[in-house]
Amino acid sequence: MLYQQIARNKRKTLFLLVAFIIILALVGAGAGYIFANNALVGIIWAVLGSLVYLAIVLHNPANLVMSMNHGHEIHEVDDPELWHIVEDMAMVAQVPMPKVYLIDDPSPNAFATGRDPQHSAVAVTTGLRKRLNREELEGVLGHELSHIRNYDILVSTFGVVLVGVISFISSFAARYVWWFGTDDGDRDDDKDNSPIEIIFKIIAIIFVFILGPLAASLAQMALSRNREYLADASSVELTRNPHGLISALEKISNSQPMKAADRSSAGMYIENPFHNQGWSHLFDTHPPTADRIKRLEKM
Repeated sequence: MLYQQIARNKRKTLFLLVAFIIILALVGAGAGYIFANNALVGIIWAVLGSLVYLAIVLHNPANLVMSMNHGHEIHEVDDPELWHIVEDMAMVAQVPMPKVYLIDDPSPNAFATGRDPQHSAVAVTTGLRKRLNREELEGVLGHELSHIRNYDILVSTFGVVLVGVISFISSFAARYVWWFGTDDGDRDDDKDNSPIEIIFKIIAIIFVFILGPLAASLAQMALSRNREYLADASSVELTRNPHGLISALEKISNSQPMKAADRSSAGMYIENPFHNQGWSHLFDTHPPTADRIKRLEKM
């Protein structure tokens, strides 16, 4: 059951990443058609923009994310027990020891970030440190080290970059269409005024402005939820003890929201730091805690 779930979640992640790239290509194609009647040009610019943005973000994502979430780095002398748990989990996961950060917040939570196992960091809140016992801490930190071992930290960064590029294309196209409609709407080019051209432009506008960004957000949420399931299963693989993580998730889910978490980083936490209760689970960054516990209980 454990290894089947891990393999299934990895396949689903690959499918979601492919879907993400297809959405980016379609949005780029639509923007290229709007700008220059050339879909290929739009795809090329979308891909190049994504690569440049990804290179910028990956320069030092750990320090950036930690500063956004008010984390401060600690060392072994500051908290020997926490340090040794992270060290033990890293040894079992066969990844380098990550940097350890503490976030001053009474709500129990934790997350991992970075670009690869060699440049990674984990953070826990003071609330998590106070409320969880060693068994529960091992479950949570096994979950976070699994994110590092499985390269989820890179996958989530990839998703953020793609959503950012798609949002930029959409907003830029909106400004272009507004300008084109007010200044160039009286052009009498036969090709531009043909019914087929008008229909294609309308379809491109709808996809670039509405469907593309919406589909990208849904894919990002699905990707985040799937990686949480995978990290839960991988944590059990490391600790051989699902009960610690089950107990930790129950405590975390029955707590108050965090006070100063960065909203763009919400998907990185082991549990939604804001405990939002939206009308639709489609936009949730995390799977329902009850479903996660149910899967863990079957292990």
